[in-house]
Amino acid sequence: MAPRPDALDVLIVSLGSTAGLRAADEELLASLHRAGASARIVRAAPPSPVRTLMLTDLRWARAARRAACAELARTRPRALIYSTTTAALLWPAPGAIRFDAPAAANRPGRHGLWQRVVERRRLREAPLLLPQSNGALREVPAGVLDSRPSDSTLVLAVPVEPRASGLASASHQTRDAHKMSEAQQARDSHEAHEPSRMRDIAAIAYAANPAKKGLGTMLDAWRRAAKPGEELVLAGVSERRLRALGYALPAPGVRVAGLLDPERYRALLRRARVYVCAADREDYGIAQLEALAEGCVLVTTPSPGPYVALPIARELDARLVGEDLASRLRVALDDPAPDYAARAELALAPFRRAAVDRVVAEQLLPRLLA
Repeated sequence: MAPRPDALDVLIVSLGSTAGLRAADEELLASLHRAGASARIVRAAPPSPVRTLMLTDLRWARAARRAACAELARTRPRALIYSTTTAALLWPAPGAIRFDAPAAANRPGRHGLWQRVVERRRLREAPLLLPQSNGALREVPAGVLDSRPSDSTLVLAVPVEPRASGLASASHQTRDAHKMSEAQQARDSHEAHEPSRMRDIAAIAYAANPAKKGLGTMLDAWRRAAKPGEELVLAGVSERRLRALGYALPAPGVRVAGLLDPERYRALLRRARVYVCAADREDYGIAQLEALAEGCVLVTTPSPGPYVALPIARELDARLVGEDLASRLRVALDDPAPDYAARAELALAPFRRAAVDRVVAEQLLPRLLA
């Protein structure tokens, strides 16, 4: 006789295609545990890269289905959460869908010909929708929400916390961090141990996806705005990768920090005065929230999408939001609002771990396990 599948409250089917998605799933798992639920993550195995977004999403959806089927063969969860609509496209069983943006918004035209059709069906069938922001909810296709009960949708943010100073041990460094040169690792190790009160980096940007993050726009703005001795640090991407993509590096006043583990990256944020971004579109913008949490001033273009940090940035200092990044960088560096960091801390209260934990314990779990 086959053994009875293990009982489980919640199984999270994680796409995990980016570091941000993996971190968000880990945060949700920890929050469920703190609420007293038994929960586990099953991750899709990364497929080999292909040229088009249509095929990329298909391969990831198949990988998510295989991972879910394998886990469901030995586990009996009371509820399923699919992390991203892509993870839910080929689901083996209905479940809640958590998403930063639907394919209806971030897969326009030929990029989402089949995804948008299947996504609409899944969003209607899911027992619970978990958009990460009100902006993501507004991007759900017209008509989908009309047929759903009012209590079948819950906005569930990704928590953001400032981190304590210090560097994780070498045994906890990510595989990507090991790809850096020994000299680069030594320099970043030194930086990570610098006192957090030292704001000796003029500006920092996260450029893991350079084209999407608007790196060309940022570099041009920095070239026009920077004064002698000021430095823009680029994190999340290697100099070799940037050169392969056609970016002219090294450039005056620009340093590529490379691929960093979270502790090293946060240590650089604590040393930076300004965080700059010019994304073509932001589905959430967790990097901007992290920068605000670590005390950076945010300079940004008004990128479209459910960009949760954009209204916060406008409220904190509207002078720093606009298409002309160069002039806004100079305002941020030369004339920052004196109470910016304190007001940013208040604005991030709904994104703190304690606030998200309350939503999970008081609203999410009762709906999932009803």
